[in-house]
Amino acid sequence: MSLSPISPALIFTDLDGSLLDHDCYSFEPVIPLLETLESKQVPVIPITSKTFAEVEQLRGRLNNHHPFIIENGAAIAIPKDYFLSMPEDCHKKSGFWVISNSRSRQHWNRLLEENTQDFIGEFETFTQIVSTIGIKGIQDITGLGFEQAQLSNQRDFSEPVHWLGSEHRKQEFINKLSAVGATLLQGGRFLSVGDKVDKGSALVQLTKHYQQQYSLSNIHTLAIGDSGNDINMLEVASSAIIIRSKTHPAPTLTRKSDLLTSNAYGPEGWAETVSLWLKNFQE
Repeated sequence: MSLSPISPALIFTDLDGSLLDHDCYSFEPVIPLLETLESKQVPVIPITSKTFAEVEQLRGRLNNHHPFIIENGAAIAIPKDYFLSMPEDCHKKSGFWVISNSRSRQHWNRLLEENTQDFIGEFETFTQIVSTIGIKGIQDITGLGFEQAQLSNQRDFSEPVHWLGSEHRKQEFINKLSAVGATLLQGGRFLSVGDKVDKGSALVQLTKHYQQQYSLSNIHTLAIGDSGNDINMLEVASSAIIIRSKTHPAPTLTRKSDLLTSNAYGPEGWAETVSLWLKNFQE
């Protein structure tokens, strides 16, 4: 894949609730637009709390051949030979060059075990759910099928937390873990416990690799999201789109310019606003 030297652009998109329907994970409304963007050589880059295994499978369904960012910026996966040379600090995994930005899932589980005795009964982690109920427990709280729930649990860099207590106690939980070195990000469904990484930093990091590989001084970036864990990338991108959600309020941004908010929800809102952005970008 090569970027057009005339008007290079990258689209970084959240998945659940944005490109994918929040409830059924369908992306049918965006298929024609994805095909248009591919024909115009505008890479669509998933940037998500999902795992490597989940996104690798989803890319096949989307017919997407571009890099992707997983676990809220914890790692960047670049298809082997996508760039002319492999970026520094990569390791190879299943046909990808992977840049890791985070400590392991095991590290965060140890930290959770050692620092959350005061919150027993108020939360459950994916690891706890699987150890007591099995993969069915993840199915029950996500609505995923068995195979998809298995892929969702194949995490390398973070631990999802299903919060069961009050909002006040959740903030105390966040404060306690933050004090011992964890970063907690609220996604559409779960708190993610991990390293001090975020989607915005990963967006900037990958954009710099595109600039270096293609000798470009500037690339227009578009970030698309619907949740709190999207705020950093929505703030740092050249342009931003907020996708309305049926389940939670829209993230609040400080930026006021180059910002669109969809009228429709999920993938319908994605198609609506990206079509408008593309029209304006081409003019």
